[in-house]
Amino acid sequence: MPCTGRVDVIHLMEAFQKGADGVYVVGCLEGECHYSTGNLRAKKRVQYTKEILDMIGIDGGRLEMYNIAASDGPRFSQVAREMDEKIRALGPSPIRTMLQKIHGTDNVAVNVEIT
Repeated sequence: MPCTGRVDVIHLMEAFQKGADGVYVVGCLEGECHYSTGNLRAKKRVQYTKEILDMIGIDGGRLEMYNIAASDGPRFSQVAREMDEKIRALGPSPIRTMLQKIHGTDNVAVNVEIT
């Protein structure tokens, strides 16, 4: 995706609906968006989605947004590790657990394509 400004609430919710334990969105540094204010729009949408997740009983902490410079690979790796640790500590998503029961398997594939 060329810009996090294209991320919409429906994309984020769909990932959780399909059983994602956690989602993180990574955009340009604030004030440095190549598409003007796309990352600021994404930040608002992520915050709104976190509120929805909290309201429906899924910890909004399972969703985060980070602003990282495109040239900062080490920071990107660090964020990925931190998010992985956070999600592992939270355990499986309640939706994933439900999907596993419905499908009778521990393996629920999550594939969300945003175009």
